Amino acid sequence: MPSIYDFEVQDGEGQGVPLSRYRGRVLLIVNTASFCAYTPQYGELVELHRKLEPLGFSVLAFPCNQFGSQEPGNQEEIRTFCRVAYDVTFPVFAKLEVNGPNTHPLYAFLKSAKRGILGTRSIKWNFTKFLVDRQGDVTARFAPRAHPRALEPAIRKLLGPEPTA
Repeated sequence: MPSIYDFEVQDGEGQGVPLSRYRGRVLLIVNTASFCAYTPQYGELVELHRKLEPLGFSVLAFPCNQFGSQEPGNQEEIRTFCRVAYDVTFPVFAKLEVNGPNTHPLYAFLKSAKRGILGTRSIKWNFTKFLVDRQGDVTARFAPRAHPRALEPAIRKLLGPEPTA
């Protein structure tokens, strides 16, 4: 069975990024949009990333324009919005599709690994979140309305005990 590390995505400049780069880290993978009611979740994602990144955690954002055309911008516009509005420091990858015939292979894998409510595979809206453990296994899927701050206990459980000084 494939793992998250078998996939490659495009960064904001169109360069290939193997997800094996994140091997050994706990990941929160999120399909994002700049003009959505859930867009303020960027602030909580930034907070989580900054707090937990030293422990081996990363947020990976994937802009998507499939839900109400709420991510219409090009890569530079998206990057500027994220930086100016939320001071985003985690990776914001190239825009991709999460549903339909052009679903990115990463999202086909994520949806297959963890189904949504009532067993659905499709992504219902922006800011659906997938939690991935250090071994690259998808451990949980969270609905768009789930606030990133509320996911901290689940993330910390995967990170394991903090080192003591």
